[in-house]
Amino acid sequence: MDAAVTPDLSAAVAGAQRGDPASFRILFRDTQPRLLRYLTYLVGSDAEDVASETWLQATRDLHTFQGDHNSFRGWITTVARHRALDHLRRRARQPPAIPVPAEDLATFAAADDTADRAIESITTDAALELIASLPRDQAEAVLLRAVVGLDAATAARITGKRAGAVRTAAYRGLHALARHLESAGPAGESEPARHGWALLRRPARLR
Repeated sequence: MDAAVTPDLSAAVAGAQRGDPASFRILFRDTQPRLLRYLTYLVGSDAEDVASETWLQATRDLHTFQGDHNSFRGWITTVARHRALDHLRRRARQPPAIPVPAEDLATFAAADDTADRAIESITTDAALELIASLPRDQAEAVLLRAVVGLDAATAARITGKRAGAVRTAAYRGLHALARHLESAGPAGESEPARHGWALLRRPARLR
């Protein structure tokens, strides 16, 4: 995250904990789109309902939270994942085959990360098809790192895995995308899509 942005968002966390509505709105505007994308992967069309449950719990428990904005993002994503898994257990159904709406793939968090720029650059329909083709652990790792904007350690705590396992899953997922794009080739694609193909052929080492 941009160092110039982090202090303001961290101040918003502190303000929200004091009950300041304006601070809470700042947090909501920054966090809600990310949560919806991730929750759509987990629960499909019920993402908005689960997000509402997540914010209800977060509002109730915010006074117990300690940390800056990056920690808050990990904390609320953990809440969201728990609510999503509870929802799936209640409904006894699996996540949908196509995890993320095309319109939500147009903007990703952590724009400075090469992996994010790569996925952002390709066409949204192509991104949908490719991400949906990944094994579940790889898809979730890529979503947590690139969409929600979490570091590997935080993503690992959320999924109950080791940070190294999350890094490996994300790395393998990106390489799988790169191999697919290499075999498909850029013929007939737009200039932004061709740029995306080139970047995904050279996946960066994730932190």
